[in-house]
Amino acid sequence: MTLRPPQNHRSAQQQWPVIMFTVIYMSAAIMYSLVTENREFMFYTAVMIALIAVVAVLHLRVGLTTALLWALSVWGLAHMAGGLLPVPEGWPINGDNRVLYSFWLVPDLLKYDHVVHAYGFGITAWACWQILATGMAAAGQTIRPTFGVMVLCATAAMGFGALNEVIEFLTTLAVPEHNVGGYANTSWDLFANTTGATAAAAVIWLTGR
Repeated sequence: MTLRPPQNHRSAQQQWPVIMFTVIYMSAAIMYSLVTENREFMFYTAVMIALIAVVAVLHLRVGLTTALLWALSVWGLAHMAGGLLPVPEGWPINGDNRVLYSFWLVPDLLKYDHVVHAYGFGITAWACWQILATGMAAAGQTIRPTFGVMVLCATAAMGFGALNEVIEFLTTLAVPEHNVGGYANTSWDLFANTTGATAAAAVIWLTGR
């Protein structure tokens, strides 16, 4: 039995722009990684392709909203840009690798990396809610975004955030010259993930009331 709800032709047409948008920036990221011989982002690009495939399968099964697909695609673009785009001399960065991920938006307080983590795992909490709601609907049950349900979605997103840190750890083993950072960086990433997931869950809970 499929979980996917009926979808009209117009809804399917609305998804082609986000598909093309994702293909274009991923193609550019792949070419840039190869030209610059950025081994770290070659690894991340492979992970991104795998994640895109997972989202595609989920979408075919569940029928994610077009808005969520766009939000996920923008997250992917922010991730690719963060590791590949250089920042000008004189801009404050954390570490020695002068890329967007190292850029301090607020010196010694808020990095571009933190914003991407918070946004991305907030979107993940939203995706968890959509998947849960669709699965319950397929079983003939209606589920509301109650406090308990949204705590579940938020913690699920935090779990995916922890998995992301495992992938980053594997990167440090595969690519000696990396820009992953140390223990403090991992802790800030987890904090940003928690902030984004909690905020998204709170918004869904409040609007659902």
